[in-house]
Amino acid sequence: MRLSENALIVLKSRYLQKDSDGNIIETPEQLIERVAKAIAKADENYSATKEEIEKTTNEFMDVMSELKFLPNTPTLVNAGRPLGQLSACFVLPINDSMDSIFDAVKATALIHKSGGGTGFSFSRLRPKNDIVSSTMGVSSGPVSFMKVFDCATEAIKQGGVRRGANMGILRVDHPDILDFIHCKDKEGEFSNFNISVAITNKFLDALKNDEEYELINPRNKEVVGKLKASFVWDEIAKSAHKSGEPGIIFIDRINEKHPLSKEVGEIESTNPCGEQPLLPFESCNLGSINLGKFVKGKSIDWDNLKKTVFTAVHFLDNVIDVNIYPLKKIEENTKKNRKVGLGVMGFADMLIDLGIPYDSKEAIKLAEDVMCFIQKISKEASSELAKKRGNFPNYKYSIYSKENIPMRNATTTTIAPTGSISMIADASSGIEPIFALAYYKQVLDGKRLPYVYERLFNVLKDRGIYTEKLAERIIDNRGSLKGIEEIPEDIRKLFVTAMDITYKAHIDIQAAFQKYTDNAVSKTINMPNSATVVDVKEAYNYAYKNGLKGITVYRDGSRQEQVLVVAKKEEKKLPENFTRPVVLNGFTEKVKTSRGTLYVTINTVNDDPIEVFANIGKSGGDISALSEAIGRLISIALQNGVHVKNIVNTLISITGAQPIWSNGRLIKSVPDAIAQVLRDHFLRNGNEKEPPKVIAGEECPECGSPLEIVEGCAVCRNCGYSRCG
Repeated sequence: MRLSENALIVLKSRYLQKDSDGNIIETPEQLIERVAKAIAKADENYSATKEEIEKTTNEFMDVMSELKFLPNTPTLVNAGRPLGQLSACFVLPINDSMDSIFDAVKATALIHKSGGGTGFSFSRLRPKNDIVSSTMGVSSGPVSFMKVFDCATEAIKQGGVRRGANMGILRVDHPDILDFIHCKDKEGEFSNFNISVAITNKFLDALKNDEEYELINPRNKEVVGKLKASFVWDEIAKSAHKSGEPGIIFIDRINEKHPLSKEVGEIESTNPCGEQPLLPFESCNLGSINLGKFVKGKSIDWDNLKKTVFTAVHFLDNVIDVNIYPLKKIEENTKKNRKVGLGVMGFADMLIDLGIPYDSKEAIKLAEDVMCFIQKISKEASSELAKKRGNFPNYKYSIYSKENIPMRNATTTTIAPTGSISMIADASSGIEPIFALAYYKQVLDGKRLPYVYERLFNVLKDRGIYTEKLAERIIDNRGSLKGIEEIPEDIRKLFVTAMDITYKAHIDIQAAFQKYTDNAVSKTINMPNSATVVDVKEAYNYAYKNGLKGITVYRDGSRQEQVLVVAKKEEKKLPENFTRPVVLNGFTEKVKTSRGTLYVTINTVNDDPIEVFANIGKSGGDISALSEAIGRLISIALQNGVHVKNIVNTLISITGAQPIWSNGRLIKSVPDAIAQVLRDHFLRNGNEKEPPKVIAGEECPECGSPLEIVEGCAVCRNCGYSRCG
């Protein structure tokens, strides 16, 4: 295998097997062999000979080792290993009862532990303050119950490889819709959820006619109120403009386009990044073809692509059989429909190799041509498998039965996020443009070196204009060539970044791929920081008009406001050589943690925190020593001008082994407890002294490199970290 340095870093940190001491005991080649053998073994179920299975194993090894196709992360990590859970996406139903809610919480824990992500619709839950007949009390509503799922996710590391990730969906006609739209307005709330509003055709009709629409209590289907559709549309757009959420999904369109009839069930939710609508208790396994590997000169190698699609569909169908499912019900429903989701990565690489700018009509045409081909060939491959293995069990309820077309899989295509696997393949993410053409990379000795996108590096070198100084100039220009006049215009036009193009250009590409995709398409619609709420609403309208099933917009900087440690002139400042007075005023707060009772003492000067003491347990113990050390370090930072908000942001949400509740707060660890005390006393009284803010890149919590918002999630191109798993 030819792997980049970055690919090796990601493989070593997240994919290759380790022994009990954390030592790597597997090479990338052995990983590929392990996965290929495990997946090819499914052919035994269909009377394949030993020689046929060996041939299939080699085919699977070839497409993966040549980086033409890679399956989703759980398959790469777990295939051929005891856990054996290979699916990335699950949707769990939540009905309006305590039993159903907490059954779903338990199932979520099992799925996250095995490496999967979960999607839920909370639309069946009665609204807040609605009657609960069994107790004669009142309901707390769906947003309240979402907190239970959020806390459960926080307590579980997803298979040690992927963070727990959830999608929470609420129908636009639910009485609590306004609470839901704004549930993530407060920083840190529902940090383990992406949220989307399910938009109905009735709502869109009311919006078009500037009318009110009805709010329906799901408990009894009664109309309990009305809202002006334009007002709710504004609220969604305002929140998305502010924080990138909620997204929206066109739920009626999703069900209309579903290849199975309503006798099988109705789709209410998607997986965490929105590209995989699923029925309740259904899972889907995904994989992506690396389009950058199929350019020959200035044309596409269609024959090679066809062969790879056939192999990939065979691979993904086999995954369904060898998968060890976290719940029996999920196994049953998954095997009834046998959905697979073959997608792509490296589209931006393909465009550049063909000399086609991303924001051009030629790019839209190429997107349609490529995805139309993959859709057609994937259906042929599934049909051939059906002739040998039989149709999927729910075939009689499908569109294929009406035309008497054999089909092994109810769906074959999905454009999914490819965060980590695109790093292994050294490919651009999914169907996204390049996010940044150059950036600083963290290296092992702590230094930061300029990294330039390889294709740009080669072009600049060939033209004789590459220098390290130019690389640094591109980095200072936010990874874009825009306005750098010493770079020829033809290069600037070809190498556009996500922030260089209009939201309409983003949507045009998403729509081109959606046109020939069974399920949905994961993509971020990037907008400049100067974009308005009106721009967001226009993007929503343009998305619906162009046939999208959902859309997520991200306004540059809306999630990335970072605080510089610079004091305002009007703020009270400590003397340069601060000497502690003999007497300081302060307070002590008692907090329960999983390690015992913590006493946090904070002393102040001019009402500003200046000194922190943290005491827990008996003197001489390790926890006691660490708590004392944290207090001393915070004190030094405060006395040297570090703003309390920086300290809180650094320590908040650090998670220990056993988060517990204390006085209505989830205490995740001792450092988290100290941060919460500082936050509650100095950052929530409306009078906190904020230093000036700048828009800056958010850093990866694991390696310190810049995070990119791509495919609806924050990912690190350096180490493979992903906020969405």
